[in-house]
Amino acid sequence: QQQFGAPPTSPAMPGMASAVGAPPMGGQMPMTTQAPVPGMGQMPPGPPVPGMGQMPPGAPMGAPAPAQGMGYPQAPGPYGQSMSFVEDFASLNLAPGGGPGGEPGMDPATFPRPGDDQPRPNMELSCDPKYMRLTCGVLPANPSLKTRFSMPIGCIVQPLCPGDEHVVKTAHFGSSGIVRCRRCRTYINPFVQFTDGGRRFRCNVCALPNEVPVDYFCTLDANGVRRDIAERPELNSGTVEFLASQEYMVRPPMPPAYFFVLDVSHTSVNSGFLKKTVETIRASLDALEKKSERTQIGFLTYDSTLHFYSLKANQSQPQMMVVAELDDPFCPMPDDLLVNLAESRTVIDAFLDMVCTSFAQTQNMESAMGPAIQAAFMAMSHVGGKLLVFQSCLPTLGSGRLVNRDDTRASTDATREHLLRGPVDGFFKKMSAECSRQQICIDLYSIAAPYSDLASMAVLCKYTGGELRHYPGFTLEKDGFKFEKELRNNLERFTAWEAVCRVRCSRGFRICAFNGHFFIRSMDLLALPATDGDKAYGVHIAHDEVVPSTNISYLQCALLYTSAEGERRIRVHTMAVPVVTDIAEMYRAVDGGAMGAFMARLGAERSLTVRLQDAREAVMSKLVATLREFKLLNTQASRAFNRLIYPESMKLLPLFMFAACKSSALRGHARDVPVDQRIASVFDFMSASTDDILKLLYPSMYALHSMPKESGTKDEYERVILPPRTVLAGERIDARGAYLVDDGRRLLLWLGKMLEPSFVSAVFGPQGPPSADVDCVLPADDANDVSKRVRAIIEDIRARASRARHLALTVVIQGHPSETQLFPYLVEDRGAANVDGASSYADFLVSVHRQVSAANR
Repeated sequence: QQQFGAPPTSPAMPGMASAVGAPPMGGQMPMTTQAPVPGMGQMPPGPPVPGMGQMPPGAPMGAPAPAQGMGYPQAPGPYGQSMSFVEDFASLNLAPGGGPGGEPGMDPATFPRPGDDQPRPNMELSCDPKYMRLTCGVLPANPSLKTRFSMPIGCIVQPLCPGDEHVVKTAHFGSSGIVRCRRCRTYINPFVQFTDGGRRFRCNVCALPNEVPVDYFCTLDANGVRRDIAERPELNSGTVEFLASQEYMVRPPMPPAYFFVLDVSHTSVNSGFLKKTVETIRASLDALEKKSERTQIGFLTYDSTLHFYSLKANQSQPQMMVVAELDDPFCPMPDDLLVNLAESRTVIDAFLDMVCTSFAQTQNMESAMGPAIQAAFMAMSHVGGKLLVFQSCLPTLGSGRLVNRDDTRASTDATREHLLRGPVDGFFKKMSAECSRQQICIDLYSIAAPYSDLASMAVLCKYTGGELRHYPGFTLEKDGFKFEKELRNNLERFTAWEAVCRVRCSRGFRICAFNGHFFIRSMDLLALPATDGDKAYGVHIAHDEVVPSTNISYLQCALLYTSAEGERRIRVHTMAVPVVTDIAEMYRAVDGGAMGAFMARLGAERSLTVRLQDAREAVMSKLVATLREFKLLNTQASRAFNRLIYPESMKLLPLFMFAACKSSALRGHARDVPVDQRIASVFDFMSASTDDILKLLYPSMYALHSMPKESGTKDEYERVILPPRTVLAGERIDARGAYLVDDGRRLLLWLGKMLEPSFVSAVFGPQGPPSADVDCVLPADDANDVSKRVRAIIEDIRARASRARHLALTVVIQGHPSETQLFPYLVEDRGAANVDGASSYADFLVSVHRQVSAANR
């Protein structure tokens, strides 16, 4: 059997052109830690990141780098003496070969590639980076410094994280209520300074002295620290929750409410979509009832008419009412449509039993989705909650009716291509604004194919803080289990109701823009009718009119929400950030993962309003500008012929930008990717966490046929050992191999036509691999070591993935038409010649180097 990591001896996969070959990446990246970031101007460089070689002081340019880390080949390049930061840089040889002095040419083995993403640690006492992660770990002291830096200064905020609802400590105050600054309204946190024997505290954000309430008073020790600090989570932790008092409520806390709008047209019934939806809702009722005894639930079905259901507890069967008026829909008996789940459980179960059989023989192909949403809005506007819409075809009747705009015969005017990625009219945006005002969050599940105009319907999710799920061409074999798992997670996970979020920062800085799914109120307040731990938001930081006067600045994110139990709570995250006057410190403090995810968010959002080419160029221009500025700072760089110069902290940024431009959100011409797929990808980028975005940009690929013996077994910490990752390039695909690709959204298993039959039978059993249009379930055979290890790897990958997603396993075989599903994942390959932005990784680096060098001339 071929040793893993050696170049394949058999022909590479046909049809996969790659500019250059590259060896596998090796094992997962080891964990690295850094000391907390100190104050002004004293940021020590973090430990070297495996994968990029560093030269010892005085080493000649081009000398081989010392080996370190594991898995990644070392990049030859100068690393200057530690006289000052600007003399410290990494470089990549991009010469075609035979450089000056006999220097070797470009070697793809030296190209930077990602391992396990490790965020840059925040300062001591600050919140964990999983809640607030800066693109750059320091802030520029003045606008001119920020302009020179070129890259955006921002923060990816994730106020809630999965599973942390029982981990974050709750702070309790006396009768005086929550302690805040009386001017800027910052919540008390570990960075406030107590003075006057503990009678006052100075706000860390606006520096205003505040009186300490009598029942919050505590004396100070000799160091000026409160003696009860160990008992006060708000003073010893950057993340804390407060129980809000009456003053934080504009109405009584709302109960958890779920209103289901079900498509009962022929497509929905015939595909099994309706039946699977009903079964999943039924399976989740116990969890919904357990969340809160106040949980409310309601149903509406629609095709060419609207069907309402009275679910009053004193009825033995649901009562159905049909409304055929679509231009001005109304709610018959509005008080009976949204009922208490526990009280009406018997009637609700009866409804779920009869709904599928009632429409089993329907031939109605029409869809009145717009009027159905209007009616549901009227039914739940007095409470708010989650409105879950299930759609199987293009809406054809009433308000919000749509037509197929994806006509290949339409105008090919490139200046108007972006219009296809925007809503066709204002109905859905107006509807979403009204829903947000009434604390209604809309989640959309669409299976329409080949075209569903997600561009128009997705704004329902965007402005209400909801989520968009697209299962084109839904079949139970391919999508049934995935849909069930994702819908159940949506219903059963921890949800923050009627939430608002605000991010505050110290004087001298301001929050200037946001990116994500929300509705903005009063300039800086994000309205989130319902949110959860799977959603993140991008925050842009700019300078205020006042120049920062301190060497430390502070950011605080506060999420005010209602829990399922009816408690009004405030989740507060606070972090301290150094303010620097030297651009070199900014380059050192860049968080490559956060910056890559932030730029992908910006590019995806921009693609909705401009041409794809313009969106890609906007992303690349910032990368070129910042590398140009960095090269100008380095005196040694002028002697680096045919070398791309970059700071160690930004070594992966070119790859992330390259991968973003080749993602389904940004790649190619307007019609190179189905418009619905592109829209689903754009909205995925705009709401996903940093880890999820990085996995989407550069998926993991594992060679299962040649994995080491320990792969698929557990280590001493009971964690499954994954195989080494393989470079995403066609030349690394061996026709005798089996490769598993994981992008955080699905699993793709590619089988070579020369793969050993013993491996195939061990993994799939005697029946062999299934077709590519099913979600593969591997047979359990614990007696077979290969089968046991492969299943352990797949189960572990699924366990590590976001709980909001089920990673369906698709098996494709070399030579079969379904094999084309693998090609978009091979991001390092060169694409079709007639597709914009389809260069290989090597060509891209050369292009970036040329643009940086041309700008410096």
